[in-house]
Amino acid sequence: MNSEQNELCLLDSQFLHKDQIVSSTKLPVQSCGSILCASVNTGLFLYSGYLSAPPSSSCQTKILIEQRSWFRRVSRKTEKVEAEAWSNNGPRNSFVESTPISRSSILKKLYKPFLFTVGFSGCSFGGAAIWQYESIKNRMKNYLDDIRTDWFEKLRPAKHGDFRKQVNEWWNSLSDGQKTVSGIIAANVFVFCLWRVPGIQHTMVRYFTSNPASQHLCLPMILSTFSHFSIFHMAANMYVLWTFSSSIVSILGQEQFLALYMSAGVVSTFASYVCKTATGRFGSSLGASGAIMTILAVVCTKMPEAKLAIIFLPMFTFTAGNALKVILAFDSAGLILGWKFFDHAAHLGGALFGIWYTLYGHELIWKNREPLVKIWHEFWSNPPSSRGS
Repeated sequence: MNSEQNELCLLDSQFLHKDQIVSSTKLPVQSCGSILCASVNTGLFLYSGYLSAPPSSSCQTKILIEQRSWFRRVSRKTEKVEAEAWSNNGPRNSFVESTPISRSSILKKLYKPFLFTVGFSGCSFGGAAIWQYESIKNRMKNYLDDIRTDWFEKLRPAKHGDFRKQVNEWWNSLSDGQKTVSGIIAANVFVFCLWRVPGIQHTMVRYFTSNPASQHLCLPMILSTFSHFSIFHMAANMYVLWTFSSSIVSILGQEQFLALYMSAGVVSTFASYVCKTATGRFGSSLGASGAIMTILAVVCTKMPEAKLAIIFLPMFTFTAGNALKVILAFDSAGLILGWKFFDHAAHLGGALFGIWYTLYGHELIWKNREPLVKIWHEFWSNPPSSRGS
């Protein structure tokens, strides 16, 4: 590959569900625009605590990654994005859609993403259960220390213009959900900045986009959930997540919410893998909407009578339950009819996972965490070293 081929070109990103990074083709970017069919086409937001991210018209432009300096403009030389695919002779670099890929070989490889999905989700919920247990322990242990600290703070004269104090006051004014989501937003912003580093574009495509025809199947399933190339795409998704954060954390709690969000990322990606493999339409995807669709589905299932409205048309209201039905109908139609604007399989997989978890998963998984917590408690109460002595 010569020097002119060191640049990447991501063409015709339509601010869709998940960016499908294929050369000279439209890229479906994962977005929460499918909250309502109307919001997908008109770019309207929902409010009253729930929000739909619009596929902004300003995003209907070509996205181009160039080898360039931040301080000077270089000539625009583009290269078709290459993806790793399999042939009968082994892995090689090739154009995603132009390479004949053996579907049977891909099907054989789906067991790895499946095992990763199950294992990663189990570890997420297990870690969340232990985290919750340790948090409760520390909360009780530090209760008196907090009271003492608050008492000394009252005795100390207030410092006007103290920036640190203002930041602390702002942070303390946030809800538990907003505090939790702040970390997720920071991670997404960090990955977004990495996309702007010219020297690591191939690494970003390899590990921060998910593609069933890639050599790297498992790690991108979670990393792509924190990956956005378009700032409008990222801003819309993070705004949706921020808006729903207080409701979802009040329903599930901080620890269970994070476990569900992380699990939803890999579950929705696995649903996308299965659909792409079944249809033979391989392409790379990225975005947080699969996980966010799970969060929306949980809130809408738990609070079906909650009133929603379109931000620019507040006179029109509808229930969360009806909004969820529209979401499912829209993504089902897109999946059946082969619409390419969104990764409907990831959307639908995320939404169905949220419904399943609300109706069955919470009872099956979270309420049965006690044996694991008991093992953890006994292990640290009586560690192996003390037993031997």
